[in-house]
Amino acid sequence: MIQQKHKHKKSFSILLISNTGQSNKQFHLSVFSIRLLVFLLLFICAAFGWYTYWFLATNRNEAALHEQIASQAQLIQQLEAEKESLNNENLALATEIDSLRHAAEVNTEEAEMELAAESEPESDSSFPSRYPCSEPGILTAAYSDEHPYLSISTQEEGSIIAAGDGTIMTVTSNDTYPLIIEIDHGNGYITRYMCQQGTEPLPEEGSQVKIGDVLVAISINTQLDYQVIYEEQPIDPLIVLEAKG
Repeated sequence: MIQQKHKHKKSFSILLISNTGQSNKQFHLSVFSIRLLVFLLLFICAAFGWYTYWFLATNRNEAALHEQIASQAQLIQQLEAEKESLNNENLALATEIDSLRHAAEVNTEEAEMELAAESEPESDSSFPSRYPCSEPGILTAAYSDEHPYLSISTQEEGSIIAAGDGTIMTVTSNDTYPLIIEIDHGNGYITRYMCQQGTEPLPEEGSQVKIGDVLVAISINTQLDYQVIYEEQPIDPLIVLEAKG
């Protein structure tokens, strides 16, 4: 017959002794209970450690996030300041562009006016280009080699006028013309006005006349023989008149 061995379960006793004279208390704990208690303590310590790590990590992340937000806010403020500065610069540039455009338009207009003024031929008032009568007349005879002047039938109440600026060279008469006036225009041109009617007072020799000045006042219809001499040679007066339009 085989003898069976009985297993003894290990246990631990905890005795609580009172120092006040009261009854003592004793607790019996098995190995399993102790192990469970130790496991619970380790679990609580691990949970506390993990919570502490999570709390510190969260605080670090929040601090970094707040720092990043502050940095972004500062960057936005800086960008807003740069934007305002750029807007002011753009406004100043637009104003300057408008000013330069206006100045360019003014300079262009002035240049065009100067160019137009330069392109226009200077009027030479000493050139005998004026029609020698203040009123239209009738051309009775044209210029030719045998007739080296124009014969013009002038109207009553009109005037014989200077064809250009110049100096009166002579005031004479002959059997055909009671009044002959010669004007030297100082540019190789001489004009001769041969009138079949006299006038008082007569223009003085050596006096200066301007284009359009009255030489002879006409009271009745009369004939004017008008001659233009260039470089001591008579030319057709119509050429001179046409040359100046």
